[in-house]
Amino acid sequence: MENEKFEVLVEKSNNQLRKLVPSFRRGLIDDIEWTEKLICIKGARGVGKTTLLLQYIKEKFGYDSACLYVSLDDLVFEMGTILDLANTFSKKGGKYLFIDEIHKYENWSQELKNIYDSIPDLHVVFTGSSILHIYKGSADLSRRAVQYNLEGLSFREFLEIETKQKISSYTFSQITENHQAIANEILDKLKPLAYFDEYLKQGYYPYYLQNKNTYSHKLLNTVNLILEADIPFIKNVEPKYIHKLRKLLYMLAISVPYQPNISKLSQAIEVSRNTIMLYLEYLQDAKLIILLMPKGKSYDLMTKPEKVYLHHPNLSYAIAPQNVDIGNLRETFILNQLQYAHKVEASSAGDFLVNDKYTLEVGGSNKGFKQIANLENSFVVADNIEYGSGNKSPLWLFGFMK
Repeated sequence: MENEKFEVLVEKSNNQLRKLVPSFRRGLIDDIEWTEKLICIKGARGVGKTTLLLQYIKEKFGYDSACLYVSLDDLVFEMGTILDLANTFSKKGGKYLFIDEIHKYENWSQELKNIYDSIPDLHVVFTGSSILHIYKGSADLSRRAVQYNLEGLSFREFLEIETKQKISSYTFSQITENHQAIANEILDKLKPLAYFDEYLKQGYYPYYLQNKNTYSHKLLNTVNLILEADIPFIKNVEPKYIHKLRKLLYMLAISVPYQPNISKLSQAIEVSRNTIMLYLEYLQDAKLIILLMPKGKSYDLMTKPEKVYLHHPNLSYAIAPQNVDIGNLRETFILNQLQYAHKVEASSAGDFLVNDKYTLEVGGSNKGFKQIANLENSFVVADNIEYGSGNKSPLWLFGFMK
């Protein structure tokens, strides 16, 4: 890479660090093993991948010349390659290269492989869209890159921002086994239900802090960017078909939780069955929907999901505010909070089967055990209660999971 272009990138890196304003520090920063040689951080648009990178750089390196941040939506890269950049940076004493938005670079996987193999003393951290598959590029990076996923804000993190308190997290087992004691411990410090409705409406994506009044509008813009830019570029969907993806997402949003009839969807969208199944996969990869599968089944072109949910309740308010339903919001919330670290499938008795063992039935404060009576390891998860008893626990508490 030409020295002049490299110096421009260095200056832009420093400017990004200077412009970084104090903001909520995500716990993933402490979970990442930063000593690894190649690290991938994936996440949906708007969850804060860029902020996380810059926070770590500023904490660990400051303006040290051994560290460089670059974003691949920069026009400088129109005339260069990331391999050229890595070679130039390494020759100038660079040790840590942070590459943002790798999915915007066409030959990303092959060049990252070449960097990994040819520059042994250079550590590379790269971020990419949640749609990205590091094992499906032109070069397989699965044995080289350690992958982490940055999700949206949990309810616990939202409460930390809103109350400015440090709040403990708990495992799923701890919550199901000791929910009364845990709830009482939390209730001694704050009132979660006072914040819960706001979180469901506008608390998942960190940029809600910019302006709550325009949050839903910005979220809808984010959805459109995913549909119009990310999916077409990464999944090679021709632009003329994007309106079909948009129509499918809207049909799902006004019907969730949706029990899919693939034939009817195919007719409505005017595409084949296989294309509908592919589109559902794309929307799930983009963190716009969650496909709840039957017990023992994984998603493929031959196996339809049991139900389809939006990825988070915030999306209901942005995409189909006229169809917001409290029952759906409850189920979407707990499915969203669970599916990061747990196996969640459709249950023949309740709403969800977790880790092949626990059955959850989700409802309001008066929800009873009729549907899951006499079923081992079954729990009612109820909204609008501060604390529960026995096998009935509060819905909000599942937003405190690790």
